[in-house]
Amino acid sequence: MSTFTVKDGTQIYYKDWGTGQPIVFHHGWPLSSDDWDAQMMFFLQKGYRVIAHDRRGHGRSSQAAEGNNMETYASDIAELAEALDLKNAIHVGHSTGGGEVIRYAAKYGKGRVAKAVIISAVPPIMVQNESNPEGVPLSVFDEIRKGTAANRAQFFYDFPIAFYGWNREGQEVQEGIKQNWWRQGMMGSVLSHYEGIKAFSETDFREDLKSLDIPVLVLHGEDDQIVPYNQAPKSAALLKNGKLISYPGFSHGMPTINAETINNDILEFIK
Repeated sequence: MSTFTVKDGTQIYYKDWGTGQPIVFHHGWPLSSDDWDAQMMFFLQKGYRVIAHDRRGHGRSSQAAEGNNMETYASDIAELAEALDLKNAIHVGHSTGGGEVIRYAAKYGKGRVAKAVIISAVPPIMVQNESNPEGVPLSVFDEIRKGTAANRAQFFYDFPIAFYGWNREGQEVQEGIKQNWWRQGMMGSVLSHYEGIKAFSETDFREDLKSLDIPVLVLHGEDDQIVPYNQAPKSAALLKNGKLISYPGFSHGMPTINAETINNDILEFIK
């Protein structure tokens, strides 16, 4: 296994395949780098160097008791980029990973990040508050915390139904994808997953988005039941050089179940 150790002693697992311009993939909660299989294979075959990591407390990385917050997630990526000497890189993030991309690019990416793609992503800010009245009520995230802490195995077994839109009329559960979601989730740390809910729901990325000069592609499904679609146009509006593509009927899990469409749109953007 390829791992490196960040400054606080946490070991981060990563995959690094191929040569050429690097594309770095940032996964969603509570998953791992394995969630990018369809993208890693596609872009590797297109001649890119593809890199994906397991966020601290997720997958095969250390089950860190500290640092389960967006600031440390971004700092970990900065250390990875330095360790692998990544320059002119494209960073692609799904859901929580989209927030990680935006925070990393804004704070650490100068001179290293060429473009970014955020998919079904949590920026600008998810939780409902005075400055974000259209956000998701805190009670929703409290229920996710409760399910994660009390009976993670069952909660994670049920969660993919809405994640992939299988509760919509005419949709059938793809059992292999469902079980792979569960497998990835259960590899990680319950503490990191629990604390990560605050990181993805309450982190405010509005100033990060405003500060970015690089081209950023914003992709979002219009039937996303996990991160509401209204996040996407808000992010695009705050970016200096943002482009929004929306997909009628697509779910939160569209990088997996609509991989061909998503991959080709990303490829067109980064070429």
